[in-house]
Amino acid sequence: MAGDIGGTKTNVALFEVQGDELSAPISQQSFPSGKYVSLDKILAEFIAGQHPPQPVTHACFGIAGPVVEGRVETPNLAWNVSDQSLAQTLNVARVGLINDLEATAYGVETLKEAQLYTLNEGEGGRVGHRGLIAAGTGLGMAGIFWDGRNYLPLASEGGHMDFAPRTTIEIDLFRYMSEKLGGHVSYERVLSGPGLYNIYSFLRDQKFADEPEWLAEEIKNGDKTAAVSKAALSGKSELAMEALDLFTEIYGAMAGNLALLMKATGGLFIGGGIAPKIIEKLKDGSFMAAFKDKGRLSSLVASIPVHVILDDKTALYGAARCAFQQSKG
Repeated sequence: MAGDIGGTKTNVALFEVQGDELSAPISQQSFPSGKYVSLDKILAEFIAGQHPPQPVTHACFGIAGPVVEGRVETPNLAWNVSDQSLAQTLNVARVGLINDLEATAYGVETLKEAQLYTLNEGEGGRVGHRGLIAAGTGLGMAGIFWDGRNYLPLASEGGHMDFAPRTTIEIDLFRYMSEKLGGHVSYERVLSGPGLYNIYSFLRDQKFADEPEWLAEEIKNGDKTAAVSKAALSGKSELAMEALDLFTEIYGAMAGNLALLMKATGGLFIGGGIAPKIIEKLKDGSFMAAFKDKGRLSSLVASIPVHVILDDKTALYGAARCAFQQSKG
């Protein structure tokens, strides 16, 4: 069994082992995370729904949060998750509990060309460390270490590092967010679904452009982030377009920072739910311009291939791959 547990939805699936390979999922279901009091409740419901019953032998779950000694308090859900509790729920000896970006990193190696969109060809074909960044309900980052023979995922909580503004408008955004939050401003506060709405609110409150009444109504009565993103991509709101412009530039700059941190000559991968939805915006050059703008090391960063992950099940398949590897000892 494998799972991808996010702040918005939880995907769970069962896989069969066929020789030295994993099958495609034999059963798969998505659950709204916020409507459940725990991951254990979701898994119990999933197992109860299997007809005929399917025995679980090994399991691994990628979860949005810092996993320490088999436990995690999820930052975007009121859950305390324990590998021991999950093992009892599933009646297995042990459960792998890893960060969701670590799970995605396990899945990256299996991706085919059709599951990726390349923003920057760079110098392809090189081996070397990789970086992974993913904006969605929150902001995740991971390293993928090349040991000379294999790629090894490295868990990270880089999304919670200090937001580092680069321009006058980003400095103003930082001040706005610091006052709003009463202190620390992380990258996740501006590079996530809620982060896009935070940027929009900043621009609206600073009178960078007028907020259309129809958009204010959509924001009031629905998904704030989706309303802003839709208005920006359709070109119907100057304010929303400016918000998405700023979001994209900050995203590109942070992705470039991660590329430098990992010296990711093997490639930089962009996961998460947001990138595929704004792929047309990512193609316009503003993301890559910010990505490459690294002073004396701009040429190094420009040589790094950059790929958007289009398959939203990559973390789920990566968690399954991790469970499979653990089953082999």
